[in-house]
Amino acid sequence: MSKAKIGIIVGSTRIGRFAEYPAKWVAELAGKRGDIEVEILDLIDYPMHFFGEERTTTAQNETAERWKKKLREFDGFVVIVAEYNHGPTAVLKNAIDLGDFIQKPVAFVGYGGVGGARAIEQLRLIFVEMGSASVKTGVHIAYPEYLTVIKGEKTLGDYAHLNEAATSQLDQLVWWANALKTARAA
Repeated sequence: MSKAKIGIIVGSTRIGRFAEYPAKWVAELAGKRGDIEVEILDLIDYPMHFFGEERTTTAQNETAERWKKKLREFDGFVVIVAEYNHGPTAVLKNAIDLGDFIQKPVAFVGYGGVGGARAIEQLRLIFVEMGSASVKTGVHIAYPEYLTVIKGEKTLGDYAHLNEAATSQLDQLVWWANALKTARAA
């Protein structure tokens, strides 16, 4: 079977964001596998209008169409989720609303309060409405791990429990990506 093409979505555009660390770490883990082709999709590169806004410029509409077209290239997604105020970022929610995730699996790597668990829980419900399948295993980067990475004392790959969770998550994501790809083709 061909490799599953997986997009890693960097879900925060804030200055000083942590999201690049887990995105690169997951891409590195996936790159060691023979069953995944991976690409990082940074929302900074897709400055879109907010869904349903009347003030939308032509450039913003074109960016939203480029985003949707890009998503169609992938068999599944890993979403890097920053939790702010007990929820996901507005830019990520907007990118989901403007995107195309129908009949594709999604996995979540969270950080922030309680490892991003509250934001991820909300996103699981949102992705159901988008017609997507959420994999069971989440990866939750807790505050102590976050701090050591930010300070440059450790990398995410130095944490065995995070590597184990990410490996399990990628296994599930590839299974769902292949199953749903076969189903879409039928």
